[in-house]
Amino acid sequence: MNMPPPIITLVGPTAVGKTALALTLARRFGAEIVGCDASQVYVGMDVGTGKVRPDEAAGVPHHLIDVVRPDAPFDAGAYARLADAAIADIRTRGGRALICGGTGLYLRALVEGLCEAPPVDPAIRADLQARLAAGEGMSLHAELAQVDPAAAARIFPADHPRLERALGVFRTTARALSDWQAEGRAAAPRYDVRMLGLTVPRETLRRRIADRTVAMFDRGLVDEVRALEAAGFSRDLKSMQAIGYRQAAACLHGELSRDAAIRLTIDATRQYAKRQETWFRAMPDVAWHTAPPDLAAVEAWVAGHWGSP
Repeated sequence: MNMPPPIITLVGPTAVGKTALALTLARRFGAEIVGCDASQVYVGMDVGTGKVRPDEAAGVPHHLIDVVRPDAPFDAGAYARLADAAIADIRTRGGRALICGGTGLYLRALVEGLCEAPPVDPAIRADLQARLAAGEGMSLHAELAQVDPAAAARIFPADHPRLERALGVFRTTARALSDWQAEGRAAAPRYDVRMLGLTVPRETLRRRIADRTVAMFDRGLVDEVRALEAAGFSRDLKSMQAIGYRQAAACLHGELSRDAAIRLTIDATRQYAKRQETWFRAMPDVAWHTAPPDLAAVEAWVAGHWGSP
């Protein structure tokens, strides 16, 4: 039986140019794109997530974009299940799967599987939720940094669900979530994957993030949040806490000026991009290219794994 072609995954920080390169490669090699972005899965969250526009995607099938409502539960496990189905569908039709995105946790869940850490004790979970609701996210993050510095490095204080999970696992088991995850990664990978990374000098990325953030607000990010809230989606939802959305909501409700919302979004995005760089740089066997890449070199690398277009 012929083995399916390996999956090629395009990774890198936000605003580095992954979407444009993925579209070019998909058209060149007849591939289908499987998104790997924790916010692009939500219907109606388009402007603030940098979601590919229909005119941009013309002719290139996309998967794992617009798959759930903003109030639907969704996590790395749900992502892996849907991505499994998308990849199986692509391969049934003899196609090639190109994964593109910057959510490292989702990619790890797909390629390596989820860790087998036990559930958090209900009393511990209730205590953590109460403290988070009381605004103690920063102090809880400091506690996490003491007991699980690896997890603290990739979880930001405003990411309450992941912060609660990491601290809850430690308090329940007296063992760091990172240790559970490392143990789970000892198993064989679930897919044959080839990693392609895109990067830029830090100052260039900082400018790109600033320019893209201003463009998002100019394109109507605050209006998008207004429409989401009018449709019944609370600003307190996990999905609506994404970078850009919580700042736009504060602007909408008069808590921040437009300029302040833009500035805070830029700062938060730059911090997130730095964490993404750290995450992906730690992954082995990534073929890194500086944007804008030498397209001929990138296509030659892809052809080495997929064959000629």
